[in-house]
Amino acid sequence: MKLLQEKLAKYDAPQKAMAAGIYPYGRMIESDQDTQVQINGKKVLMFGSNAYLGLLNHPKVKEAAIEATRKYGTGCAGSRHLNGTLDIHVELERRLAEFVGKEDAAIYSTGFQVNLGVVSCLTGREDYILWDELDHASIIEGHRLSFSTKLKYKHNDMESLEKQLQKCEPDKIKLIVTDGVFSMEGDVANLPEIVALSKKYNASVMVDEAHGIGVLGKQGRGTCSHFGVTDDVDLIMGTFSKSFASIGGFIASDKDTLNYLRHHSRSYIFSASSTPAATAAAAAALDIMMSEPERMDHLWKLTNYALAGFRDMGCEIGHTSTPIIPLFIRDNDLTFLIVRELFDEGVFVNPVVSPAVLPQDTLIRFSLMATHTIEQLDFALEAIRKVFKKHQLIA
Repeated sequence: MKLLQEKLAKYDAPQKAMAAGIYPYGRMIESDQDTQVQINGKKVLMFGSNAYLGLLNHPKVKEAAIEATRKYGTGCAGSRHLNGTLDIHVELERRLAEFVGKEDAAIYSTGFQVNLGVVSCLTGREDYILWDELDHASIIEGHRLSFSTKLKYKHNDMESLEKQLQKCEPDKIKLIVTDGVFSMEGDVANLPEIVALSKKYNASVMVDEAHGIGVLGKQGRGTCSHFGVTDDVDLIMGTFSKSFASIGGFIASDKDTLNYLRHHSRSYIFSASSTPAATAAAAAALDIMMSEPERMDHLWKLTNYALAGFRDMGCEIGHTSTPIIPLFIRDNDLTFLIVRELFDEGVFVNPVVSPAVLPQDTLIRFSLMATHTIEQLDFALEAIRKVFKKHQLIA
């Protein structure tokens, strides 16, 4: 056996979890992605989706994807620089920029590629990237590719951020990168204080709005809109794989920044462009986001109901204030076991274990969609109460 294969063969954690009957990944869904899905012939309630506005099954979104495929085909087979720019790409970029309050926007094939390609190329060797320790993996991978000095600050800790800013040379570029809504913990970045510090130390700010758009702000415009700091945030990133019910992503900023990114961001230049279906679906979702505010209203009704229910139950849910609700278990194997037992009870949730989080911070990620009902939520809360009580996680 070659050395590489010998090394990889030693990794057997998945096999051990499978043998124990608690392997939680790759569960094959046999139905549409809705509040109820079918897996291995069993119907379960879906509380593991990022489709916060519940648009994956919306007839207008599906029809837009079908019509775009009929008109443009299934893909572009080329990058945006070559044969991969369609009129619907350009139009959606214009609308997205207007939606989040910026001059211009560029669409990437995935949200991960946005952060990878933007964070890695904006700053130089003598510059600085400052990042929250709980930023999404795509931001971390982006700054790993950068030649800049990387400074990590404690999660949402403004004193820690300021100490890191004080380490930076005053005349060098400083880029603060943060999630708007943190994807696993569900808490919200302290953007007003981040912006205040950016002004004090002449830094730029980039906000990942993957989990903020469709959830917070006027008409779901995101965390920056929610706090009224859009004009003070330099770059706003979004993804299509959550509230936009598609796949892809975008970066929005001023025209000069977008001009630079379009000619330096390698994941934009060297990737095939977003498919016609994905682009049209995201555009249709944007229409619905702006015209049906009652969806977001119901999402927040569900969120407040669930947060109260989990707190009354005695669950440890951290500092979340959004439709992302972490249920801390703090044990890898127990997290896997509880996910399986909840599935047996008819509830689909996602495990979050190391290395995604520290071993002592493992959790179940419970997330809501605007299409859930109070009755479905009650069912899930009761199932969680039963399983958590069994394992002495609540009184």
